Amino acid sequence: MARPPSPTFAEYVPVVAAAVTAGTRRAYGSYWKRVVEHWGQRRLDEPTPSEIEQLAEYVKTHVVARRNARGGRSAAEHLIAALRCLYKRAVADGFIVASDNPALKVAKPRRLPSTRRAVADTRLAEINEVAASTGDDPALDTLLLRLHTETACRRGGALALRPADLDAYQCLILLREKGDSSPSFRLFMIDKR
Repeated sequence: MARPPSPTFAEYVPVVAAAVTAGTRRAYGSYWKRVVEHWGQRRLDEPTPSEIEQLAEYVKTHVVARRNARGGRSAAEHLIAALRCLYKRAVADGFIVASDNPALKVAKPRRLPSTRRAVADTRLAEINEVAASTGDDPALDTLLLRLHTETACRRGGALALRPADLDAYQCLILLREKGDSSPSFRLFMIDKR
């Protein structure tokens, strides 16, 4: 049985964008837009791994420079991941066979070691002191800082807290974090029961 003819990137990117989750769309949308800008009229089965590498290098060199820039490595990595997602759908839809997926034949750039570091104890003490003595609600600010210090939860974990997630009797808190992880932490944030 013959495969259907491959659509162009301009035709297929909206199909994939409609089929993925909102988070995937947010992560890859700008890269799919870039692919459509460069290859919109090309068919999915036309680009070679070398051409994908060239596009990744183009994206890498034309990245918006920020204070914490890492030379465009993440942009190149995300472009390749976006193309892998697109081609995975193309395989599932029968437009190409898995062995012809050019995005899988391109290596992602090696990640550099993280530059993230813990906040020094003295700096954290300064932050807590300022939060406790300024602002519209110093008590709430201090409580939030203590929550983050003791649990290392993300901002989203703190924003997703509900009264049902707090167990004052056992000093437990249920965090609903990124990736649907939900660790429970025993906290001693209540000085007096």
